[in-house]
Amino acid sequence: MNVRARKKPRQEVVADAPAPPAPPSAPAGLELRGLVKRFGGTEALRGIDLVADRGNFVTVLGPSGSGKTTILRVVAGFLSPDQGEVLIDGRDVTRVPPASREIGMVFQNYALFPHMTAADNIAYGLKMRRWPKPDRDRRVAEMLELVGLGALGARLPRELSGGQQQRVAVARALAFRPQLLLMDEPLGALDRELRMRMAVELRRLHHEAAATTVYVTHDREEALTLSDWIVIMHDGRIDAMGTAEELYTRPRNGFVASFFGGHNVAEATMAGVTGERARVGFAGCELEVACGQPLEPAERVGLSIPEEALGLTPAGPAPARLELHVLDDLYLGNAVRVTVRTADGVRLRAVLPHDARDSIRHGGELTAYLDTTQVVAVPHEH
Repeated sequence: MNVRARKKPRQEVVADAPAPPAPPSAPAGLELRGLVKRFGGTEALRGIDLVADRGNFVTVLGPSGSGKTTILRVVAGFLSPDQGEVLIDGRDVTRVPPASREIGMVFQNYALFPHMTAADNIAYGLKMRRWPKPDRDRRVAEMLELVGLGALGARLPRELSGGQQQRVAVARALAFRPQLLLMDEPLGALDRELRMRMAVELRRLHHEAAATTVYVTHDREEALTLSDWIVIMHDGRIDAMGTAEELYTRPRNGFVASFFGGHNVAEATMAGVTGERARVGFAGCELEVACGQPLEPAERVGLSIPEEALGLTPAGPAPARLELHVLDDLYLGNAVRVTVRTADGVRLRAVLPHDARDSIRHGGELTAYLDTTQVVAVPHEH
């Protein structure tokens, strides 16, 4: 698998003209080849292959223990792989010490020096790289302005808010113009509202700096906000990768559907497959839906059903009418999340408009319509 997504510009075709020579391929910002890492008898990484183009923002997303932080530590040089190679900008750095890899890194706790001012924290890496003081001072001033802290350079970390400390950590990581920026859950210590604001700010800083960025998180909202590409880890492997829209609307398996999309994943009966379409039996209805990956005809199949695919009015060209039993409802302000059960015992979650609450009764019955254009067939996972 790789993470290349650049479109080639259209070229005019001139009759009988010789084809222009192909331009040399630029090395990737980051390339991982067959990475394997073991801790005792546990295989934390199981053959990771990944190619990220220069300037891309790649988020590695997964639950605890999936291997995402291990990837970051191997790329940074804090861990040596048992097998495989790490290339940064085409250079093999697999056995290169961390300090020689020219990587910027932002940690979850920011790791700022408490006795140094914001400006001195940013200048630290430049000083270690022996930048002349005039150049160092000029660059620190540039970085403080970039992260919106131009007037706060003389403050100590304890005199800054959590969001401001995070900006100092990012400025320090970007100050020496690294080829690669690694971020290990840097927003985890912030409250939700500040986390979302800082995610937007990180995206802006990424565009300004134009560095290849690899960002590790377990938070789906951060991945949706930040990423050009998302890599989903599961049990030491890359389970799926693509844009946020691709992974959300066409999950390739039940894990991606539930973990990344937050979708319902329900069993159904396979009736047939034609190319990228499947006919399935579910809740007394026969549905035609898209396939998340090539499927073989089989007795059971999984269905990825987004919460918003169920509504009180028909939607889509071939909606399926479902008679449901209401188990629970949760008021969300602008919407209501209900838990329902089909006649054959399948539980589903649905998000309905807030005014639907009047028609929902605990223990009562509910007629809903399933927009089959949003439903995707995935392999059945036992």
